[in-house]
Amino acid sequence: MAESVFDKETLLDITVNVVPLGIMAFFFVLFLFQSLKTGDKLVELVSWGLIIVPFTLLALLTYIAAREI
Repeated sequence: MAESVFDKETLLDITVNVVPLGIMAFFFVLFLFQSLKTGDKLVELVSWGLIIVPFTLLALLTYIAAREI
């Protein structure tokens, strides 16, 4: 039988990164609703950058770590 990349132990190891990804997803939705009310483009750009860049990098790091474990 072929061994899966994401077995039980690997999933437990990457849970440490999944929790912050969930928190960032919550803020993504929060910024989405907040951006509908705000007219300041600089604040909007900085807030999106501060949530999208770390989310993307952490998701990539989590995937790479799960593959290597």
